[in-house]
Amino acid sequence: MMSGAPSPTPRVPVLLPYPFAGPLDYAASPEGVPPPGTIVRVPLRRREVLGVVWDKPGVAPEAPADVALRPLVVLADMPPLPDDLRALIDWVAAYTLAPAGEVLAMALRIDAGGKRRRERAFARPDPDHPGPVLSPRQGDAAAALVDAVAARRFAVTLLEGVTGAGKTEVYFEAIARALKAGLQVLVLLPEIALSAQWLERFQARFGAPPAVWHSGLGPALRRDTWLAVGRGAAGVVVGARSALFLPFTTLGLIIVDEEHESGFKQEEGVIYHARDMAVVRGRLAAAPVVLASATPSLETLANVEAGRYRHLLLPARHGGAALPAVAMIDLRLDAPPRGRFLAPALVTAIRETLARGEQAMLFLNRRGYAPLTLCRACGHRLSCPHCTAWLVAHRGRGGVARLLCHHCGFETATPEICPACGAAESLVPIGPGVERITEEAQTLFPASRQLVMASDTLANAAAAQAAAAAILARRVDLIIGTQIVAKGWHFPHLTLVGVVDADLGLAGGDLRAAERSFQLLHQVGGRAGRAGAPGRVLIQSFAPEHPVMQALASGDQAAFLAAEKAARRAGHWPPYGRLASVIVSAETAAAADALAATLARALPPAQGVELFGPALAPLALLRGRHRRRLLLKARRGIPLQPVIRAWLATVAVARGARIVVDIDPMSFL
Repeated sequence: MMSGAPSPTPRVPVLLPYPFAGPLDYAASPEGVPPPGTIVRVPLRRREVLGVVWDKPGVAPEAPADVALRPLVVLADMPPLPDDLRALIDWVAAYTLAPAGEVLAMALRIDAGGKRRRERAFARPDPDHPGPVLSPRQGDAAAALVDAVAARRFAVTLLEGVTGAGKTEVYFEAIARALKAGLQVLVLLPEIALSAQWLERFQARFGAPPAVWHSGLGPALRRDTWLAVGRGAAGVVVGARSALFLPFTTLGLIIVDEEHESGFKQEEGVIYHARDMAVVRGRLAAAPVVLASATPSLETLANVEAGRYRHLLLPARHGGAALPAVAMIDLRLDAPPRGRFLAPALVTAIRETLARGEQAMLFLNRRGYAPLTLCRACGHRLSCPHCTAWLVAHRGRGGVARLLCHHCGFETATPEICPACGAAESLVPIGPGVERITEEAQTLFPASRQLVMASDTLANAAAAQAAAAAILARRVDLIIGTQIVAKGWHFPHLTLVGVVDADLGLAGGDLRAAERSFQLLHQVGGRAGRAGAPGRVLIQSFAPEHPVMQALASGDQAAFLAAEKAARRAGHWPPYGRLASVIVSAETAAAADALAATLARALPPAQGVELFGPALAPLALLRGRHRRRLLLKARRGIPLQPVIRAWLATVAVARGARIVVDIDPMSFL
């Protein structure tokens, strides 16, 4: 009797956190085939890497039956990736056209090796810890969110409220309900480094801090936090967009605060919008999602209009505080003196505010000292050798002038002679940044105590917390800041906000320029008068007749949004149409032009799909690479991913060239 052939070794599909389109096959361990979601260690070329047992073979080719498969090792002390997270990874990969392994990398950013330190314990927030007394309007909104959590099913709610309405306290009640039910909560913030006041408010409400997740965590804390989430030991996590890919086991609520913020869009690597993917994860986990904002995005408002999202509104500030009065300063009629940037009316208002013992803020969304350095002799402008960008003048400690590219980080000293014409001492800074406004403020208000709030000065959460503490303790009279100051701060003694250049965000061809400018200026103005004393907002502009400025001055947000919606709807622009950006880059301009032209010719006919381009990208040179842009546009009901997938499959990409696809682009640089 002949013995039968040996049984083949069971194959196990393992997805690796690298740019693989699908799983690779490995041999099962002697213990058998581990279930999907199991984290394993597998050989890859000459090293061992982490991977996850996947649900399906994917697109990676299987090894022939007679090829010996390399074995895997199950990491028994690692919690598995739950079903909804694996489904999210596949969904994000399909939607963004990114390799599934590259999406997985965002969920496996941990060090599973090395010797363990005792794992730290995370305090459990107490849902019964006494909180603030809510107003009747807040109470009604909170009750609606609590009911959504108790229902344990997917639903999306827009929580809209004016600045200072107490939206955070409202959704805290939903968090408390989730904790009582033993569920986990994810709160996404656009910039976790600036969350100091939010964390203080959370601890005051729940008696313990939440777990925090962002790119600045050290390896040990990152690993311990990941494990605590995967084991259900971290009840509430507040984090940046990457927290969306944590392995929650009992996810019962997702909150996206400041949902309109462009910081939720990841622009490199896997290009995705965390707000939209949070909605997807909520659907996959059967968990409610809350989108909170004083200035909701048109995308979210369109979903409200379509009946897909519920809408809760808080129309007044909490505690009886009034919204600030907004007035325009026409710079054509009330011009600053030569070499200055603050109009006389604004200077007078600041002096009056400081004389009353109140705090004032100057806002300019531009880092550095000056955005441009110009030769007075020949007009030459100093630009970055690696990017299509002017070099920004910075004057750090000691007033030493440096020129910096804000795109690639190139830095150089200011030359003594013009590199174009050789003229000596002819290079001058043009225009203001926050450093130059600070210099002017020190001259105008020498007795005031001033603080600059910009990404150059607030590098981490500790610096932001120290700045907030100084302002709250009234050790600061005048705050000078960039867009950082617009993000949810509560300074009760701040009564005046001055916007130095309101026109700054309206330039260029960005279809969302007006919407973003309104959101940013409305938010920064909302820092004024949040307690007892009334607030004022003075906005300097060369175009006070612009619809954005008129809406800010009148407070008629609804009319502005209605006009924006009508314009977008007529042209089938987002959110009433679909866009996809395709960026071609190469080491030479000729190679970029050739690939872009080949792409344009290769687009297969697709009904309802328009192609714009190719054209030079606004940043035609970025980090030494030449860039060309193509833009696809379609009606709302036409998915662009199948069109793009088939299109790109027909084009060979030469070595050194790249094609990057951005579905639903937010930036057009």
